[in-house]
Amino acid sequence: MYFPKVTLVGVGLLGGSIGLALKTRKLAGRVEGYVRRPASIAECERLGVVDSATTDLLAAVRDADLVIFCTPLAQMRALAEQCSPALRPGTLVTDVGSVKGSVVTELEPIFAKVSAPFIASHPMAGGEKTGPAAARADLFEQAVCIVTPGAKTPLKLVKQMEEFWAALGGRPMRLTPDQHDALVARSSHLPHVVAAELANYVLSPAHPKEQPALCATGFRDTTRIAAGSPEMWRDIALANRKHLARALGVFIEDLQEFQRALDSGEAKAVDEFFETAKHRRDQWASGGRPTE
Repeated sequence: MYFPKVTLVGVGLLGGSIGLALKTRKLAGRVEGYVRRPASIAECERLGVVDSATTDLLAAVRDADLVIFCTPLAQMRALAEQCSPALRPGTLVTDVGSVKGSVVTELEPIFAKVSAPFIASHPMAGGEKTGPAAARADLFEQAVCIVTPGAKTPLKLVKQMEEFWAALGGRPMRLTPDQHDALVARSSHLPHVVAAELANYVLSPAHPKEQPALCATGFRDTTRIAAGSPEMWRDIALANRKHLARALGVFIEDLQEFQRALDSGEAKAVDEFFETAKHRRDQWASGGRPTE
């Protein structure tokens, strides 16, 4: 697989990592990045995540063979509308957003007008650190990379997008946009809300001043993802609010059930709560499917 020119619309952790992976694996003749701030141009070029960067969106996407949107979700539609006139017919377009339903609904028609097929993607890779300085060429190795084509997307193009993520070291998986959003609401978006609330509650100034000193490794590990970009997670939560609210509701019900067992001193129920969690987590970590 080889693209003469790939354009990254947004060059942060994910965009920068794609750029490094493309260059390391020699999958692109040229990698160009669109950035919002002039100061980011020198940083991206110095770090080598792109061959060149620019604040001119139309120039960045012109003559591109593949365009990848790596911006926060709320920015994608406006940027798509701005750049679509500069795309040549046949240019392949994808994204790395964490929500797929709204992205497919909004972006697919925009690019269809200029005969540029849009096939949404979501590599399950990243971290709490942001910006091109955090980018890694191996970020996508063994990562599940989900592709969520529209109902009318030609199978040949879907397979091409899957081959792209495989070429970066990922493990492609095909889902519908709604399937994707329901699954990641539980496995990705809910854990972030939980980590954020733990940080909000435990580190509240309403608690004694000694509280932070007693937050050790367990607290640090459990709340690591709460250090992620607030802007990005605001967009994700709102874009996937239907599925996230449903998952959050079930999660709260489960916690309330545990609280009732705790209040009544039901040792067996409390023990089963922790035993089941350990069993399922251990099975997941070993690569198996959790069972009862």
